[in-house]
Amino acid sequence: MKQNTPANIVSVGKADEGKAIATVALAFASDPMMRWSFPDPEQFFEIAEPFLRAFGSRAFEHGTADATANLESVALWLPPNIEADGEAMMQFFEKARSSPETKKDGEGVFEQMNRFHPKEPHWYLPLIGTDPVHQGKGYGAALMAHAMQRCDESHLPAYLESSKPSNVPFYERFGFKVMGTIQQGSSPVLTPMIRQAR
Repeated sequence: MKQNTPANIVSVGKADEGKAIATVALAFASDPMMRWSFPDPEQFFEIAEPFLRAFGSRAFEHGTADATANLESVALWLPPNIEADGEAMMQFFEKARSSPETKKDGEGVFEQMNRFHPKEPHWYLPLIGTDPVHQGKGYGAALMAHAMQRCDESHLPAYLESSKPSNVPFYERFGFKVMGTIQQGSSPVLTPMIRQAR
């Protein structure tokens, strides 16, 4: 299959939000942090979509939900001064069928995320994912290239947390630098990364 290019990227509107969130949920079904947070498979399928909406759905409101033409891959970018619904995310995490220790460690993860998160205006990528049946086709790279162009046009930094250490080199290809690590107790490692303004 022909590799996607930035010209094939579309902005996803509210009408296709459900399909876009479903694509991200499929991509995160084996994500270390998501499955640590929601270890029960049945509950994962019940809670993944509303949790992911709390994390990234404000991108749909601001025209910064990017996707490949058929929504094989989706990136939800939050523009400067727009934040995820952290309160709703914590409420979902509290409902998780996980141990009290895991829930306590999760609070520590959220606290560390807040410490690393830049305070100056920036673009934030809470979620990017490709439907597993379409992974390896270059869709994620096309989405990143498209978004980096937008970041450069606005002359603002971009920030993300990689939930898979194996994805760090992918983000480094687009100019992101590791800021440190986020880890609490039994949690997997999150890697906060920043790409400075250009």
